Amino acid sequence: MSLTDAELERYARHIVLKEVGGAGQIRLRGATVAVIGAGGIGSPAIQYLAAAGLGRLIVVDDDRVDLSNLQRQTLFGGEDIGAAKVDAAARAVARLNPGVAIEARRERIHAGNAAALIDGAGVVLDGTDNFATRLAVADAALAAKIPLVSAAVGQFEGQLGVFRGWEADKPCYRCFVGTDPDRAELSCAEAGVVGAMTGIMGSLAALESMRAILGFGDDSAGRLLLVDALAFRFRTIRLPKDPGCPACG
Repeated sequence: MSLTDAELERYARHIVLKEVGGAGQIRLRGATVAVIGAGGIGSPAIQYLAAAGLGRLIVVDDDRVDLSNLQRQTLFGGEDIGAAKVDAAARAVARLNPGVAIEARRERIHAGNAAALIDGAGVVLDGTDNFATRLAVADAALAAKIPLVSAAVGQFEGQLGVFRGWEADKPCYRCFVGTDPDRAELSCAEAGVVGAMTGIMGSLAALESMRAILGFGDDSAGRLLLVDALAFRFRTIRLPKDPGCPACG
């Protein structure tokens, strides 16, 4: 496989990076990422993965674009209000980079269908906003041995982790959060979220998806990135594997 002249020009800033190069760009072209949730985190992640020349995006979301989304979901515009998010995302990707194939799966993901919805992906990027859904996605990714990039935001804070719990020394998502899907949570509508925070975390999630495909830099699995915009602080903590975890222990 080789890159066309147009691809060489489009991705020139990637290709000059020794960690990517032409071979890495070809790997990106052959890769598939499943983005779960086309909202605040999924929106910038989709944009940057498409711009990077990813071969195929699977986008899973059952929601429609609402006026209140536009404060942070920069993939959409006023003309998309009322449209299914996956359909609006497909149109946006086609404008941004017609070389990227996109599969729009307009379904609400849950434990019963998660495995089928992520089938064929090499990386799963989860940007959903409730605990039960995140557990369903994480369990499906673990069972299929697909790296999980999980990002979350709230108000002025964000967190990001990469999970490969089938490996002996790496935690799964349940090692991190436990198993209780009924924990109390506040939605973005109730607690609020600054729009740029979702842009930061969605962009970082796209970066970690690319790291999972290309293998550049340090391995981020087993660590959690915490971002506090009010304190102007980024910090990383190590996540141990739980030997008693019912999913991967």
